[in-house]
Amino acid sequence: MTTGRLIELIVAVMFIVTAIWSYRRNRAVDGGYGSQGAVLLLVVGVIMAIQALGGLDYHPSESELEALKGQGR
Repeated sequence: MTTGRLIELIVAVMFIVTAIWSYRRNRAVDGGYGSQGAVLLLVVGVIMAIQALGGLDYHPSESELEALKGQGR
């Protein structure tokens, strides 16, 4: 894991922890409803974590690799 991906993963975890803290705090204050901002932070944190762990990396298929080899001739 590169340094950039590690930093991205740390920020994603911070977003998720902040979202949970904010949701629980607002739920206690409002008496049953959580924060929409907390839910958005949670979604962004999860997407960032997936990206940092390599889930959104491009991996060409075998046919694409063959096509690229054919173009190089």
